Amino acid sequence: MAQPAAYDALAGEWRRRQTRRLAAIFLATAAVIAAFAYAGALDFSRYADALPTIAQLAQDSFPPDFARWREWGRPLLETLATGIAGTALGATLALPLSALAARNAGAPVWLNETVRFWLGAVRSLPGLIWGVIFVAAVGFGPLPGVLALGVHSTGMLGKLFFEALEHVEPGPGAALRAQGASRLGVFRFALLPQALPRLTDALIYRLEHNLRAATTLGIVGAGGFGLEIVTAFHLFEYREASALILVLLALITLVNFFGATLRRAMLRGF
Repeated sequence: MAQPAAYDALAGEWRRRQTRRLAAIFLATAAVIAAFAYAGALDFSRYADALPTIAQLAQDSFPPDFARWREWGRPLLETLATGIAGTALGATLALPLSALAARNAGAPVWLNETVRFWLGAVRSLPGLIWGVIFVAAVGFGPLPGVLALGVHSTGMLGKLFFEALEHVEPGPGAALRAQGASRLGVFRFALLPQALPRLTDALIYRLEHNLRAATTLGIVGAGGFGLEIVTAFHLFEYREASALILVLLALITLVNFFGATLRRAMLRGF
């Protein structure tokens, strides 16, 4: 008995989808293997001395040397201030830009695409590159770090913010528009309240990231705790470097704890 034509069509479509899926998996796997090979990760002879070297470095770094702990307060505060200020600057710029980039906030399409392109361009440069640019522009110290983190955070938070705004329920906004509310009113009273928990979550995550990034910016002259760590390594003071890393880990752990507490409070509140 011949199979119905509809069944044959569905079976053919299923086979085509399976073929495309397998082809995509094969290409992705090949690309990953090629990337590992190009980076030298498949040259196993390079790993021969890796473990002994790491073990020797760990031995040279123990026990941690906290003898200069009194001198670490200022660079630690610089790193903390750089991370907080950079995050605040980025969030302040990202929120209005995300309202212009979100397609459900009422802005024209050409403005949506323009703002999205600008946000993508800003975040395409790593924070270290922005750090080099702002060190050249305003000199050494925490200020170029704040500006670098602020600009890069604008691009990242702007993307996360407008995606969160676009995933809210459309009903409340449509109801407000039907009552004659302005675009700003719809954004303020319909879109923003629904997206606020996700915006807060993205902001806390970015703060955690920026505190770590503020450390690496010390490499390019943006001050902070990273400069102390790099200097210790350059002077082969591995015990002091391990102590500095432990202090940094403690700071990040405290920030993570604060972020988790704030997330739980936001979930209970919303």
